[in-house]
Amino acid sequence: MEHNDNWASRASRKRKLEAQDKGMLSLSMDELNEDLLERVLSWLPTSAFFRAASVCKRWKSVSDSASFKLACSEIPSREPWFLMVDPHLNQSTIFDSADRSWKKLNYPPLLKQSSNCDSIPVAASGGLVCFHMGACNFIVCNPVTGSCRELPPVHAAQETHSLLAVAMNAQNNQSYKLVLVSGELPKLSCKVYNSSTGCWGEEIFLRRKVDESQEFDSNDDNAVYFLSKAGNVVATDMQRSPSKQYSSVITVKDGEEIVYFLSSSGTIVSCNLTTKCFSEYPRLLPVFCEYSIDVVECKGEMLVVVLSEFFESANLRIWRFDESIRSWNQIVAMPPAMSHEFYGKKVDINCVGAGDQIFICLNSAEFFRYVVCDLRTNEWIELPKCFKNGEAVEFMSAFSFEPRIEASV
Repeated sequence: MEHNDNWASRASRKRKLEAQDKGMLSLSMDELNEDLLERVLSWLPTSAFFRAASVCKRWKSVSDSASFKLACSEIPSREPWFLMVDPHLNQSTIFDSADRSWKKLNYPPLLKQSSNCDSIPVAASGGLVCFHMGACNFIVCNPVTGSCRELPPVHAAQETHSLLAVAMNAQNNQSYKLVLVSGELPKLSCKVYNSSTGCWGEEIFLRRKVDESQEFDSNDDNAVYFLSKAGNVVATDMQRSPSKQYSSVITVKDGEEIVYFLSSSGTIVSCNLTTKCFSEYPRLLPVFCEYSIDVVECKGEMLVVVLSEFFESANLRIWRFDESIRSWNQIVAMPPAMSHEFYGKKVDINCVGAGDQIFICLNSAEFFRYVVCDLRTNEWIELPKCFKNGEAVEFMSAFSFEPRIEASV
């Protein structure tokens, strides 16, 4: 009899648990309190959230609340969006890496008003993109929300210098720095805009870093280096071709802010803003061949992407510089079956890093491609083309940013 009572008791508890489970399953989103609803919606991909915001008035109200933006800011990271730039300087198309699709963005009103200034994106960080408006005028924009801020004009004295690099560093999507590097080697200077103070700092003059143990002499303008079969850098004597305008990235290493850019002679220049000095890296290219090069940042590290031609084939490789031995090391390479078609076509590459990914735009007079490289798996994926009115749109470059509605300009 006792056995039957225990069985009946267990059966009763089971029925109660099943009833509770059914109640949990029948719980609708409408029954969530405001705090829980905000937390649930904050985990949606940004593009999905915009669709969700049109579901009902309550969800729309959530999207406009300050507490929802705070909940969004607590999400560690979001899959990057890539702001695409075509030859006509139209920046309204993005590639959403979360769902691998092309999307249109509303052009920010402030940029529309300044469209006669040929605004071009020159830097991006966090959820923000910086546009250069000509002369020394800049606008910082959140492409997702369309909010913009026109920065104060740079001091007139800076306008007389040749602008070499523009880099941006956003911190927690609440503040950011914009760094301009100007001058001509070996006379370089920089100015930094800090959003926390809302003004430009004093001009900083950079001195050349002298390293007696450096194997390569960066002062030798006639020295060039090519890649051996072992992946090491070997010296020869040829001049490199000019660099891309404003191509630059910024990293923070051991508490020191460092800007990297390509000089007009083709060297990679490292500007340490903390120690106020700069140095040049050894050159990296094959001999007597067509090539293109770009510098990217991935997870706080500077990497170099090189498209080169030798042994009657084209090779696209990604390199890391080993400071301890002052040498370039190859980390990944595009499969030859993909890169061989670039041979002899004078292809130009424009690249941007995003986490463990590198987004590469390849352009020539004959074709254009968009490829994403996953550095963890060495997987290379060619992206579908973007079509408008039945025709494929050609993009020259891309800028990576996180779609953050809480990113403040």
